[in-house]
This record gives sequence, C-alpha cells and structure tokens, in this order.
Amino acid sequence: MKLTLNDEEVIRQYLTTRPNDCFETLYNRYVQKVYKRCYSITKDSEKAQDFTHDIFIRMFSRLDRFQERSTFSTWLYSISYNYCMDQLKLTKRNPTVTLEEELDHEPSTASDESETMEYGLQQLARAMNALAPQEAMILRLKYEEGLDVQQIAAKLNLKDSAVKMRLKRSRDKVRQLCGPSLWG
Repeated sequence: MKLTLNDEEVIRQYLTTRPNDCFETLYNRYVQKVYKRCYSITKDSEKAQDFTHDIFIRMFSRLDRFQERSTFSTWLYSISYNYCMDQLKLTKRNPTVTLEEELDHEPSTASDESETMEYGLQQLARAMNALAPQEAMILRLKYEEGLDVQQIAAKLNLKDSAVKMRLKRSRDKVRQLCGPSLWG
C-alpha cells in the first residue's frame, strides 16, 4: 500500500477492498501518538498500552462511520480522549482491589461472595436474554460500551429524554426479572 496517500484516501480506497491494509497503515501512522495521548491522561504505561489497543479496535470497528467532517487524526484523537476519560470514570466508580487485599480483609467470606457474584451474573444474563432486543441494546450501549446518554441518543436518533426513560424502564425490567434478592 502506498504510504503517500493521506488518511482519508486510505480509508476510501482500501476499507472495503483491503481492510487489513487500511487498518495496518492507519495503525502504523498513529499508534505512537495514541499511546502518548493515553499515557498523558493515565500516567500509567500499562494502562496506556491497553487503552491504545482498545482504541484501535474501537476505531476500526467504527471506521465506516467516519464522515470526514474533520480530519481522520482529529476523529481518532477524539475517540482516544473520550475512551481514556470514560475508562478513568469507570475506575473511579468501580474501584478495583487486588486479590491479596481482598483476601487479607475477609478470607472466610471470599468464596461466599464469589458464589453470590456468580449467581448474580447468571441472573443478570438470563434477564438480559429475556429483554426485547432494543431494551438489551440500550443497556449494552450504556454499560458495556460506556456511552453516555447524549452519545446513545445520537447513535439511535432519539432525544436525550427518550434515552433516559428507556434506560430506566430497561433497568427496572432487569431488576424485576432478577428478583429483589439480587439488589438488596
């Protein structure tokens, strides 16, 4: 593949016919810049490497949505920044504890908690499978992909208020399907 093509030309010419070449070219051009962006936000080289990998997977899965309203690099940096910030927010909301720390605090209840967690995850999986596809999709966009209400609204061509109401109804339905013991 010619390296003289600009990013937008690479995407237009190779995305549908030679996607691997398209991805490889864009990856080689931007991997160091995305890594530096991630590192500047996280201050952790391991996280920055993980985030860089995830960002390129996300970018390539959404490359067909690139509409050339801005340059490709601006679009990619926007994805990078948003992804890093979302991950940091998730970390603050759901702080992680090392296994050693967990075992030091309550060694006798670890297996009970593990079984409870496993049961809860099974119940949640059953509830998600019982939902209508649109209900499950909106929950996945929010909690698996980490999109905020505005991003979901834009993606589904809905108003923010409609997204909020659908999220509430879907969460309520999951709670009802899982039973009160899971949320108590």
